[in-house]
Amino acid sequence: MSQSMLFPVYSLLKDSLRTQVYADRRQLGQAACRDFVVKLKPLQAAGRGARIVFAAAPSQDEFLEALAAEPGIDWSLVTAFHMDEYIGLPARASQRFAHYLNERLFDKVKPGRVHLMKPDDDAEKEALRYEGLLREAPIDIVCLGIGENGHLAFNDPPVADFDDPRWVKPVELDADCRAQQVNDGCFDALERVPTHALTMTIPALMSAMHLVCIVPGLRKREAVMRTIHGTVEEACPATAMRRHPSCTLYADTDSFGYKQSV
Repeated sequence: MSQSMLFPVYSLLKDSLRTQVYADRRQLGQAACRDFVVKLKPLQAAGRGARIVFAAAPSQDEFLEALAAEPGIDWSLVTAFHMDEYIGLPARASQRFAHYLNERLFDKVKPGRVHLMKPDDDAEKEALRYEGLLREAPIDIVCLGIGENGHLAFNDPPVADFDDPRWVKPVELDADCRAQQVNDGCFDALERVPTHALTMTIPALMSAMHLVCIVPGLRKREAVMRTIHGTVEEACPATAMRRHPSCTLYADTDSFGYKQSV
C-alpha cells in the first residue's frame, strides 16, 4: 500500500497528544515514516541539518524498515543519536542498541554523523559526554516507543523524573522492564538481561521539536491506555507526552484495542 493511501481506522486527541490507530503494525510503521518525512523535509529545505534521536526495540522494526527505504531524505544532513544503552554487555553483543540501529538503519542510510552511547568503562563519565553532545543544539525529532510498564527510553517508573536536571543518567532497570526484554525475544532468560543502563531522561526527550511515538502489539495495550487516559504522573512516564506540543502516538488495533466493524 502506498504511504499516501494510509488512513487511520481511528484517531483521538487527549490534551496535546494525538493518537492514530492503524489496522496492523506494518501500516503503522509506514504511516509513522510518512509523517516523520513531513516533519523532516522543512528542516532540510531550510538548508540545515536535523538532529534526530532513535529508539531501539522490536516495536520499531516496521518503522525503521520503511525509513531505510524512503527515497526523500538527505541523510547526509542528519545527526543521529539513540536514547539508551545497556551497561555491562560486551561491545559486540547483538542485544546492544547501537548494534540494532546500525544494522537496521545507520549502516543502510549513512547519516552525516552518528553519536553512539559507549557506557562500558565509566557510565557516569559517558552520561556527561553524551549529554554534552545532545545539548550542543536543539533536538528536532525523537522517535520513541512506550514500554510495557509505561517507560520512555529506560525511564522506568521508579527512576522517572519529569523535572530531572540531567539529560542522560545511569539507571537501574525495574523488574517489569527486564521481563519485557525477554518477552520481546531479545534475551532468552531474565538473568541474562542487564540490571543497569544509560538513558536519556524525560526532559531531554521532551525537549525535541517533534515526538513520533510508535507502539504496536497486544502487550502494550495497558500502557497505551494509561498513557492516554491516566493521570499525568511519573508512575506512567509516557503520560509526559500529553504535555508536549507536537507528539503523535501511532498504535495498531492490538495495542489500542480498537475493533473495526464489519
